[in-house]
Amino acid sequence: MEKIYFDNCLTSKPAPEVIETITEFMKNKYYFPANFIATGTEAANNLAKAKKIVADSIGANSKEIHFTSGGTAANNLAIKGYLTANSNKGTHIICSVIDYPDLLTNAAFFEESGFDVTYLQADNDGFIDLEQLKESIREDTVLFMTTMVNHTVGTIQPLKEIREILDSSKHKIAMHIDACEAYARVPVNVDELGIDLMSISAHKIHGPQGIGALYQRKGIVLGQVQHGINRMDNLQTGGLNTASIAGFAKAIELAFSNLDENISQIRKLSTYLLNKIESTISDTLLNGPRGNKRASHNINISFDYIEGEAIMMMMEMNGVSISTGSACASQGLKPNYVLMALGRSHEQSHSSMKFTLSRYNTFQEIDYTVEKLAEVVKELRSRSPLCN
Repeated sequence: MEKIYFDNCLTSKPAPEVIETITEFMKNKYYFPANFIATGTEAANNLAKAKKIVADSIGANSKEIHFTSGGTAANNLAIKGYLTANSNKGTHIICSVIDYPDLLTNAAFFEESGFDVTYLQADNDGFIDLEQLKESIREDTVLFMTTMVNHTVGTIQPLKEIREILDSSKHKIAMHIDACEAYARVPVNVDELGIDLMSISAHKIHGPQGIGALYQRKGIVLGQVQHGINRMDNLQTGGLNTASIAGFAKAIELAFSNLDENISQIRKLSTYLLNKIESTISDTLLNGPRGNKRASHNINISFDYIEGEAIMMMMEMNGVSISTGSACASQGLKPNYVLMALGRSHEQSHSSMKFTLSRYNTFQEIDYTVEKLAEVVKELRSRSPLCN
């Protein structure tokens, strides 16, 4: 039996069309983007076309797009670039305790460098405290950053409300959004949401690993983070992975050609999964909100009395890939920081499992997964001292 994959938050399987596109570029279109010669002009045109595909998908202009080596690189370009260029306007940053590690580690870096950072709390469903946000704004606040779709529990932050709060200030506060979990899973229009900087990643949406993009609104000034030869991009000096960029563009075309349909199908799958788990297995807890306030692909559930690591390993033996906790924060035996911030206990955090679905998953896969999951949970609970 082919492996069943429910770990699309960590990475996703490249679409066949993406692989074909990358292969074609590596074989026959590997030329360096440049002017004056036919091959270089063709490569430059392909790069421009890819930028437009990215820009159109978020309601932006091609000139506002920078290709990067991934979401982390885009986050670093945005945060370090903006704060180094605008520190004369203020040195206060606002983020939240449940943000993605890219944002939190950058916040800690600047805190050590003399900036002040306010960390917003979150409620039990993973929504950041908007009243605390209002109270936290100061005259020297220059940057607010958050994770649009929480990487652990799938909560969608209310960016329109956040933008209105930021705009109530008498001075400009830039808003940077990590949208790597949201992109192609939640409709995103940078103008409607008032986003100034935003990171996205290809490998989350059935594109290649090692490629992403940064949206930089016109008029937002970024300092130079990476130095070198300015060949194709003033922020990303040096060469660009043109084959992966082409693959990224193809993945976007596939996802956005039927975006609403894809989102609807994945939500049907995830709702079916959640209902089947809750009706089949007792003593479970959904982490994060129900319904449309969470991203369609994310279901995070705690299974009382047992360890998530044990569930994960036994499900792997049954041919099913799922993850425990957060893919970027569950190393070692520490409880997940997002779940702890949501008020979960150590036991609930350790027993959490995250199922992240894609358009390639099926109802038949879910039926098999829940059948095996019920067997695994029953066996592990029979051994658990917490059940006795």
